Amino acid sequence: MDKITKEELNFKLGFLKSINKELSYDGNLPEKIEEKAIKINNLKEIKKHPKSVETDFAIKFIFNSNNIEGSKIPEQAVKKIIETGNLGYKNKNEAREALNSIDAFEYLKDFNFNLESIKRLYYILTKKLLMDNRNPYPRGFKTVDLVVGNSPTSDPKDVKRELEELIKWYKKNKKKIHPLILAYDFHLEYERIHPFRDANGRTGRLILNKILIQNGYPPIIVHKENKESYFNAIASARDGRKKKYYQFMLKQTNKSYDYLLGILDKY
Repeated sequence: MDKITKEELNFKLGFLKSINKELSYDGNLPEKIEEKAIKINNLKEIKKHPKSVETDFAIKFIFNSNNIEGSKIPEQAVKKIIETGNLGYKNKNEAREALNSIDAFEYLKDFNFNLESIKRLYYILTKKLLMDNRNPYPRGFKTVDLVVGNSPTSDPKDVKRELEELIKWYKKNKKKIHPLILAYDFHLEYERIHPFRDANGRTGRLILNKILIQNGYPPIIVHKENKESYFNAIASARDGRKKKYYQFMLKQTNKSYDYLLGILDKY
């Protein structure tokens, strides 16, 4: 481990020791993630092809995020669409969704924590798409009550206020709460609010990554093969069992950082 890594880890040791038991059943997992995050950031500084690393990650992220929400498009098709802009895949809606997703990923660079940016992200992600009922995605926040699994979400009339409160909470706490916990907790509350008629998971995972990137951490992927565990972890947190949710998110973060280190080794 190099000097910078040791210094950064030592700076965070007090935090890690204080929260390990609250966060994870594996007491070493948060520290492993810290080490990998620092290594990724250090390697990105010296690599000659940072854009290639970003594109590879975006393809993997988009494939997994869209598949969690029901897309069946293969990863190689996502790769081709993103690299060429060609919508030749048989399911035009899913092809458009992949192309929109790379635009949304790019928009994160200009994303600000306000209502307009959240609505803009949703618009970029859903433009020209059809929902399962074959109707176009509606603009703006939801106007009907939604239940996810067995969990109610925010009343439509409360969405604007609750999102504003969440944004205010983020701005107040971004220098007080560890970035991983900040991102995980924001994501949990955003999904509870469920501000749009659809695409809440996709927008929510993008915003989660904006928080990580803005606070010096690499982005993460919630993997499609862990979809049921993801939904169960969120449901558990809503029932007051946040440790299960944190444990899941930490495992996804660790898995994502292993993937990122593998990409960096290629270049």
